[in-house]
Amino acid sequence: MALQSPQRTSLDSSWGLQHGILGGIIAGIVFAMFEMVVAAAMMGADAFFMPLRMIGAIVLGPQALDPSYSLATAAVVGAATHMMLSAVFGVILGVLVAAIPGMAGSTVRLIALASAFGLLLWLVNFYVIAPVAGWVWFPNATNPVVQLVAHTFFFGTVLGIYLRWAAAPHETTTE
Repeated sequence: MALQSPQRTSLDSSWGLQHGILGGIIAGIVFAMFEMVVAAAMMGADAFFMPLRMIGAIVLGPQALDPSYSLATAAVVGAATHMMLSAVFGVILGVLVAAIPGMAGSTVRLIALASAFGLLLWLVNFYVIAPVAGWVWFPNATNPVVQLVAHTFFFGTVLGIYLRWAAAPHETTTE
């Protein structure tokens, strides 16, 4: 009996958009929860919402980092901003997966590429965009090991797992 191998069928840009948004939001939630738990574990329970304050400060300004600033405002704006960015980043990868033949055809390849995408997001966002935009709290006030793990595995890997799962119904098997 011959081994059956999956063959990728056509994934179109609407697939990339739909599943990029959903996968980005799922990965964004997992990422945010990881960041919040690690912040509390490393700096105490009061730091649980600090990741949302930091993201909220992109929109609200650095005053959102101050403990006297409304936690509710900073957290809501931070969560909304984070989910929007997660969806956008998910769409970027989803559309790439749909456009590049073979990207979704291998579980290992897709998860590895998505993990590398998460790593690249961290490096570009923290060390290119943040300093230019004046968001110095990202590269200066975070632990690089935590950020590497969070972006690579808790965003990129999760996004890759979701996209691989979403692509599976579009495969056929051949002998």
